[in-house]
Amino acid sequence: MRFRLILHAIDKNPALPINYQYPLSAVIYKILEKADSKYAAFLHGKGYGQGLKNFKLFTFSDLKTPFKINGDRINLLSRKAELIVSFHLPQAAEIFIKGIFQSQQIEIADKKSRAIFQINQIESLAGILNNVDDNEETELMLKPLSPLVCGLKNDRGNYDFLSPENERFTEMIFLNWKEKTKAVFGEEQTVGLMGSAFIQTVFFKNPPKSRLVTIKANTDSETKIRGFTNFTIKIKGRKEAVELLLNAGVGLYNAQGMGCVEITQ
Repeated sequence: MRFRLILHAIDKNPALPINYQYPLSAVIYKILEKADSKYAAFLHGKGYGQGLKNFKLFTFSDLKTPFKINGDRINLLSRKAELIVSFHLPQAAEIFIKGIFQSQQIEIADKKSRAIFQINQIESLAGILNNVDDNEETELMLKPLSPLVCGLKNDRGNYDFLSPENERFTEMIFLNWKEKTKAVFGEEQTVGLMGSAFIQTVFFKNPPKSRLVTIKANTDSETKIRGFTNFTIKIKGRKEAVELLLNAGVGLYNAQGMGCVEITQ
């Protein structure tokens, strides 16, 4: 379930922290909490799955608006911005989600600056898979709308972040997709859903672009992650597994705005 939010900045010259993903994620949680505190607490705490492999199963894109980078600030050159938000929820929840976001305000702030946006419009994005049968396989090309993060755990238990050009990139992205599917559908059903699924990296003429993003910047919990854009991935799988990937995001740190994708064909 995907939505396009049309935002309008209240201030004339809005400025954002360059690492705005974490405060934006926090705002989305707050909006959900206003409508349903149990659902927001579930997402923020446990998520889906068991043990250490818990997934929030929502993501969002980069803000789409003209801007200029000034040190650690992003100065917006327009008061209008667009944001894609995506949730893996039943279709019956569409009206509920639209209702809780309609006319809300989004505040993105840190100790240096604050920008407040009014949500002027929310638009449901029609699913390309609506006409695909549940048992049918589909093949799609996907393009990142926010940095796609892929990691391989090292001996210290931390991630070594992989470029799409790394030979293990598609392996780890596919493994993450499979783990998300297990968290939602269970191991037995995942065998059927993912039996012939695959992910393949497809490059443009220019190489992928790398971006370092800081989560919880300037706190004791600060985490730096590296994601990539400017490439596409080709995927194939059963409808339910593909919908999950589209709704929940590709790769790691989806709830922090990483790995939001759109269909390119």
